[in-house]
Amino acid sequence: MHPLIALVTLLTVLLLMAMMGLVGRARGRHGVKAPSTTGPEGFERTFRVQMNTQESALMFLPALWTAAAFSLPWLAACFGGVWLLARVAYAVTYLDPARSRAIPFVLASLALLALVVQGLWGVAWTLLLR
Repeated sequence: MHPLIALVTLLTVLLLMAMMGLVGRARGRHGVKAPSTTGPEGFERTFRVQMNTQESALMFLPALWTAAAFSLPWLAACFGGVWLLARVAYAVTYLDPARSRAIPFVLASLALLALVVQGLWGVAWTLLLR
């Protein structure tokens, strides 16, 4: 594995851990006992941003690894870095009801799409060369 891909992967794990910590803190602040997933708006926003991040990471990580394995790892790492920064911005804007999260969402989605296209291109090219 390329070191930049490993770095983006580990930073994604740290993002997921941070989201988990935010939900734990929000549970305490809003008095929402586990396993409840509903409560005051502040808690629900925090919980949803964690779930949205996990859902996105589930698609992102295999796309990142495939793109890196079958194409240019440095390019995959760049797209991965964009995804990561956009997801952090998405989380920050999601937690603030007054802010729009559209731009970070679109950036993260485009970075994910770029990784999928890069991975598909690399896999197709590899299959054609066989």
